Amino acid sequence: MFDNDTISAISTATGEAGIGIVRMSGEKSVEIADSIFRSVLKKTLAHSENRKLMYGHIYDGDKLIDEVLIVKMVKPHTYTREDVVEIYCHGGIISVRKILNLTLERGARLAERGEFTKRAFLNGRLDLTQAEAVIDIIKSKSDQAYDMSIRQLEGGLTGILQKIKDRLVSMNALIVANIDFPEDEIEEATYDRLKKDADYALEQVDKLIDNSHKGLLIRDGIDTTILGKPNVGKSSLLNGMLRFEKAIVTDVAGTTRDIISDYINLDGILLKLTDTAGIRDTEDIVEKIGVDRAKLQIENSDLIIAIFDGSRPFDEDDREIIRLIEDKKAVVLLNKSDLPTAVTEKDIEDLIGKRDYIRISVTNTDEISKIEDLIKELFFQGEISQNNDIYVNNVRHLEALKKTRRAILDVIDDINNEMFLDLMEVNLNIALSSLGEITGETTTEDILDKVFSEFCIGK
Repeated sequence: MFDNDTISAISTATGEAGIGIVRMSGEKSVEIADSIFRSVLKKTLAHSENRKLMYGHIYDGDKLIDEVLIVKMVKPHTYTREDVVEIYCHGGIISVRKILNLTLERGARLAERGEFTKRAFLNGRLDLTQAEAVIDIIKSKSDQAYDMSIRQLEGGLTGILQKIKDRLVSMNALIVANIDFPEDEIEEATYDRLKKDADYALEQVDKLIDNSHKGLLIRDGIDTTILGKPNVGKSSLLNGMLRFEKAIVTDVAGTTRDIISDYINLDGILLKLTDTAGIRDTEDIVEKIGVDRAKLQIENSDLIIAIFDGSRPFDEDDREIIRLIEDKKAVVLLNKSDLPTAVTEKDIEDLIGKRDYIRISVTNTDEISKIEDLIKELFFQGEISQNNDIYVNNVRHLEALKKTRRAILDVIDDINNEMFLDLMEVNLNIALSSLGEITGETTTEDILDKVFSEFCIGK
């Protein structure tokens, strides 16, 4: 699926830094490095010790480029299972770019996104779930997401999938044996054994599917939209939960006209907070666009924080907000509890029905914790802890598991109806193939391109 080109890329972020790293992988890595590196000990990289840093300089002909440390790592015990060279130079834009360009001029090719990790996968060092865990580690914005990705990189999910696969393979072997010896009648014990293994596989797949919602929330965060009429305290709530002034707060209704987003870490869980334009019927063209965007934002949200002003009577705009969140998980806030109330308990019940609500003043930062506690209760029963459990946290994995589940159900149906073994084998192979899509045992170039396009160049 790939050629044997030597690839090169900058593996550190662009910008000023203490150190920048240029990485090469491939059979010509050491040769290319020796063509631009001069050791202070007059020793070539080819004749240096494996995994031992050397000090020297990078030259373009006779022109000094930078003072560096360099190391070679000899295959197969490297990240890509190819020869790898890493050059540690001064951080900054110019130095690393000059060194990269030199490696390209001397025969390397610029690496594609995620190509180092892709080679690690294709060379058998990582399976596809572990390769995807690498990008999840890089993109983690919370401790929980990071820990979950580390467990996947260590092969936690692979181990569970392997146990399921072992049962399916065992079933397949039994079916093939019976097909190969048709003169022997299929014993009742054979169907019982097939049913037992199929039930086990289905149970394990169901556990992974059932827990995937939590895994996706841990990885991607809880997409939370703050919704309400103009001037009810949405932006003040955003600022209060972020603990800094992100949104402009004024007494002028309609100040927020576009979507404003930021993240908070809620006991290790990422919460993406989005402040929206106030929901109301307006003739202002710009404000109307903001209201339309707010309504669109609702559809993609895991949680709505609906905020109402308790110091003013409810109106049609308030009722429109309730209609918008009718089928959504929501936290309802009755704000401005520091002011005289203008609504009765009956008014509140008529508006929100049987939903729970919190009276709050968003200007009182001590009360913000009430909202955070309620969110934790809604999603994780108040406890956000993984207990080292393995969760599916990838939509691609989830879809493959659903395909696997459908195929296993077909196999169970075949067993219950004592169908022809040939048909049972077909459905079993579909289950195995779908399971293999997760780890990469059965995959396509299109799937690989999609997976590794999420990576940065240099990883």
